[in-house]
Amino acid sequence: MSGWLPAAPCTPARCVEPVGDAVAAARAVLRLTAVAVLLLAGIAVVLAPLGRRRVPDALVRRWCRWIVRAAGVRVRVTGAAAPEGGLLLVANHVSWLDVPLLAAVRPARTLAKSEIRRWPVAGALAARGGALFIERDRLRALPDTVAAIARILRAGAAVTAFPEGSTWCGRAAGPFRRAVFQAALDAGAPVQPVRIRYRAGQRAVSTAPAFVGADTLPASLWRVASARGLTAEVEVRPVVRAGPHRDRRALAGAAERAAHGRPHTAHGHQGKAPSKSMCAL
Repeated sequence: MSGWLPAAPCTPARCVEPVGDAVAAARAVLRLTAVAVLLLAGIAVVLAPLGRRRVPDALVRRWCRWIVRAAGVRVRVTGAAAPEGGLLLVANHVSWLDVPLLAAVRPARTLAKSEIRRWPVAGALAARGGALFIERDRLRALPDTVAAIARILRAGAAVTAFPEGSTWCGRAAGPFRRAVFQAALDAGAPVQPVRIRYRAGQRAVSTAPAFVGADTLPASLWRVASARGLTAEVEVRPVVRAGPHRDRRALAGAAERAAHGRPHTAHGHQGKAPSKSMCAL
């Protein structure tokens, strides 16, 4: 176990609610077909000669929204990220949907586990899009990764990270790991916390989009495409400046409170991480 390999108690059997009705299969097929068409269109742009040039951010944001919408998930975004300059975007992590949702806020280089590089289609797109792949079982690689992120931030680009290091079901959340915040401190770059929540109808939280534990990507794709009335709420919280925070622990704590919607306490500490029983509530 390393600093890159935190564990969440969430599992599909324990946390993820069942979905589906009489027309769920037909709905899922149509939605997944639409997603495939959009992915192929994106691949065509990336691989075309024009794709060697920088794709406009506005087009990337629209394409990412279309991907999520094609899967049957409505998108509501409140707030906005700085359109340019070095920026570390951090968010709680529930689903594979989180990645295009954050790219719809601001296109950025994404910090991703190395296993994603082997995913069909998505792995190639992530690599071509500049993803920073982490070998999470190699703690010795951590300083080099932090240094690489700091260089990107100093160059005026954005980096997206999910500091929980693991997906949670959405009813509970994990603590933010501190390492990535050292890069923001080293580069003097602001941190933009983002809170992601999924709802279905009147439910405060829907766990149908959760991609947790031993869940597989095909199973998660099918579950999302089969569901009815899913909405992704993306709340872009105010920027957290790196300068006023004495170290990465303090910076991570401030960003975690914003992304999890937890109040700031008198001593600046976040509340305790949710217990395992909270995931099944």
